[in-house]
Amino acid sequence: MRKILVVGGGYAGFYTAWKLEKKLRKGEAELTLVDPRPYMTYQPFLPEVAAGSIEARHAAISLRRHLRRTKLVAGMVTEIDHARRTVTVRPMDGPMFDIGYDIIVVTAGAVTRKFPVPGIAEHAIGLKHIEEAVAIRDRLLTSFDRAAVLEPGPARQRLLTVTFVGGGFTGVEGFAEVFSLAKALVKRYPELDESELRFHLVEAAGRILPEVTDRPGRWVVRSLEQGGAKVHLNTTVQSAVDGHIVLSNGEEYDSGLIVWTAGNAANPVVHKHTDLPTDAVGRIVVTADLRVPGVEDAWAAGDNAAVPDLASDVPGALTVPNAQHAYRQGKLLAKNVAATLRGGKAKAYEHHSLGAVATLGIGRGIFQWRWIVIKGFLAWLMHRGYHVLAVPSWERKVRVLAVWLTAVFYGRDIVSLASVEHPRDAFVAGSDPEFRA
Repeated sequence: MRKILVVGGGYAGFYTAWKLEKKLRKGEAELTLVDPRPYMTYQPFLPEVAAGSIEARHAAISLRRHLRRTKLVAGMVTEIDHARRTVTVRPMDGPMFDIGYDIIVVTAGAVTRKFPVPGIAEHAIGLKHIEEAVAIRDRLLTSFDRAAVLEPGPARQRLLTVTFVGGGFTGVEGFAEVFSLAKALVKRYPELDESELRFHLVEAAGRILPEVTDRPGRWVVRSLEQGGAKVHLNTTVQSAVDGHIVLSNGEEYDSGLIVWTAGNAANPVVHKHTDLPTDAVGRIVVTADLRVPGVEDAWAAGDNAAVPDLASDVPGALTVPNAQHAYRQGKLLAKNVAATLRGGKAKAYEHHSLGAVATLGIGRGIFQWRWIVIKGFLAWLMHRGYHVLAVPSWERKVRVLAVWLTAVFYGRDIVSLASVEHPRDAFVAGSDPEFRA
């Protein structure tokens, strides 16, 4: 029985394993998936998790619940040695070990791209994982509680100032959703005023949302600024030491919350620790059918693969690293692996975009497909409708819908659980007479 190893449990990896379980006959192959997290993150929901519109667990798809015929290994692949058909795994606990395989599927994804900006590593939060989205929400809610007991001044203003760096889909959606939460939240604090909110979106390019055309992008900027936010285009962060933001346009201010969403970078395991061929930016080179050229029994898909875009008119174009492609590549990869195991032929990946849709806070969104642009409430409904259909499993669809419907009548839950980051503090403090009532 051949051994199939899937490296990474994100979109592409999860769907590859999930669909292979359904396509492979019993005893035809042995499946193993290695990932440090026990779940697949449905990343399009992260902005709404950060805004409290979706429960964090509902954006996490349990691997063990859905992958019932796959052996799951909780660990990080640190090296891929295809010449020996082994990978080295660093588990959550214990010494590192090797796993052998016959066929490898590399779907390790990408990592957040960081720049050597002073202070960013110490103070910024990313928006690529569930934990980060929850931390952003809790940090904002806690800041409001702290600001409400302070007199107007620099300390209070810092707590009510938020900076997002990066104007791609993740940055813009996260920024707009968190801004929407803040404006709704301030109504619950009579001590605070909406005019005290300072929300900054910083983008190095001259426009935001590169997936849409210029005119809709400009509308999004106007929409955010009319709501009270400030969008800095053609601007970079020069420093964030101690939360003091210095921008390349000369502006300086203190920010209590800094969120870094400035794109993706190559996964270091794929870029530096494999003998599989990679391109100049560290992605695994694959042909249109997702096979690694010139290498037997090696496949790759998702953000860590340079997949030719057959739907593009531009010679040499590659698919955009997003969920829409990773999901479909994972499904096709499962079909291709199953077909080749039985002596069949692999099919090429070709997907024509269904358009781009983004949420801009409760009741506002934007959608574009070719020359068709839809703005406002209808686009927001389209965003929610598309993603509730796209999230895996009926169980998750029902849970997400239930939270959305509850919010229609009762609004968002605005309780911060930041204390869970330090669960022993209350226990330790309770044993000190100085802290007893």
